[in-house]
Amino acid sequence: MHIFSYKRPFSLSLQHGVSLTPSTMVPPMEKKPFRTTCSTDLCFAIFISSALVWVFLCFDYSTFHSSTNGVPITSSLNPTVFSTDNPNKLLLKPPSSATRTVDPCSGRYLFIQNIPSRFNLDLIRNCQSLTRGTDKSDMCPYLVNSGLGPEIENSRGVFLNNSWFKTNQFLLEVIFHNNMKQYECLTNNSAMASAIYVPFYAGLDISHYLWNPSISVRDSSARDFLSSVSEKPEWKRMFGRDHFFVAGRISWDFRRQTDEVSDWGSKLRFLPESHNMTMLSVEASSWKNDFAIPYPTYFHPSKLSEVVEWQSLMRARRRHHLFTFTGAPRPDLADSIRGMVIEQCRGSGLCKFIDCSSDGVNCDDPITTMEVFQSSIFCLQPPGDSYTRRSIFDSILAGCIPVFFHPGTAYSQYLWHFPENQTVYSVYIPVRDVKNWNESIEGILNGISKDRVSAMREEVIRIIPRIVYGDPRSKTGNFEDAFDLAVKGILERVENIRKKIREGSDPSEGFDDPDHFKYTFSSKN
Repeated sequence: MHIFSYKRPFSLSLQHGVSLTPSTMVPPMEKKPFRTTCSTDLCFAIFISSALVWVFLCFDYSTFHSSTNGVPITSSLNPTVFSTDNPNKLLLKPPSSATRTVDPCSGRYLFIQNIPSRFNLDLIRNCQSLTRGTDKSDMCPYLVNSGLGPEIENSRGVFLNNSWFKTNQFLLEVIFHNNMKQYECLTNNSAMASAIYVPFYAGLDISHYLWNPSISVRDSSARDFLSSVSEKPEWKRMFGRDHFFVAGRISWDFRRQTDEVSDWGSKLRFLPESHNMTMLSVEASSWKNDFAIPYPTYFHPSKLSEVVEWQSLMRARRRHHLFTFTGAPRPDLADSIRGMVIEQCRGSGLCKFIDCSSDGVNCDDPITTMEVFQSSIFCLQPPGDSYTRRSIFDSILAGCIPVFFHPGTAYSQYLWHFPENQTVYSVYIPVRDVKNWNESIEGILNGISKDRVSAMREEVIRIIPRIVYGDPRSKTGNFEDAFDLAVKGILERVENIRKKIREGSDPSEGFDDPDHFKYTFSSKN
């Protein structure tokens, strides 16, 4: 082994002005009592190799790995520079705006609140105690396939593929929760979340107690739920104004305004903590912390191509009936327009009426209803026990143009899912007083030009992906469905509250105010 030395120090200039001396290249070595020599070429080669090794060891190795927060940073996109304070220290240049990796979930993170299982999973485990509402049979058969229900196997050509299920209208909260589990921007860090989703199955829970004569029993579960949620650390951040939950029943089931036994429903939405939460339900109330999202339909596509294929099929359908009505009369409701609608439909040769109250007609069978919707140009949607109907969404799914008689049936409800211009996709026949109403539905619908009918049907078919809930078991995220639009609406609402806070305004102002004119006829009607 040859050891070499130099009689005088020297420096070697490298790129970027780094100065290397023997003291900076290698650690100080103990002096030896002897000296040897080497050839000039060999000494120079050894020196250059040592210098390159030193530069490599001083290189910031982190440039080859991920940065903090899991955002990948590649050295080729982030050229190295030298510190002005220490020319021997390499630094990582912050990425430019053109090369910086953008977090696609920024402003979209959601946190799923952990709540006791009695408020969700236990309800499913004990499905024998849950009834469908129309009869005493239990809900267990409808909870298969992540709440979508059993597959429709023999559709007699009414349906196209395997994305059709016998979905119960009361299972929105289960379907929504299972879609949320597949949401692309979930976070386990609640501090990162833009909103907090609370998976409370409010509709299934209240179905146990709706007919109970005891007010305290009807409200006990609601009080326990709110006590549990408000004790969580996430609550203190905005005192619940960034929290939301979903109900598979109409909001009026949760807004009992008195403690009279004869009054319907629970008091959930009038309890103090609940004022600060937003509820999504199939039908909203006139309070501003309730929002309506679509009823679940029978169609739960797993990819965009299934939606496109169905849309094409509905465009090509031949429609034999000018208009149709599927439903049952409401003889106990004196001011209901249903009786008039049924009377006019029966008296017209251009209308198809499916009487859901008659023996032998099973309107819970999706084939029965969807087949007639697909064969009709217009579908009548009068209010029933409440303003809205699941039939609205089943008929739109079939490419049938909805006909509304009250603003609370759709126009004041599904603000995130339906076009703002109501005339592009529906017909509106306002009926303020059914006793003084003598219009001809057939005459009104027959007076609409074919061009306008074609344009409205195309708009209805275009709406289809916005009103269906994709299959949560194969959520691909390649089309925007009803779930995505609901999440987007919630994120915008919470961001508006944060904006108020930043501006120094009171975030409670207007958050849960009543708007009792929301479902009344405007002066234009």
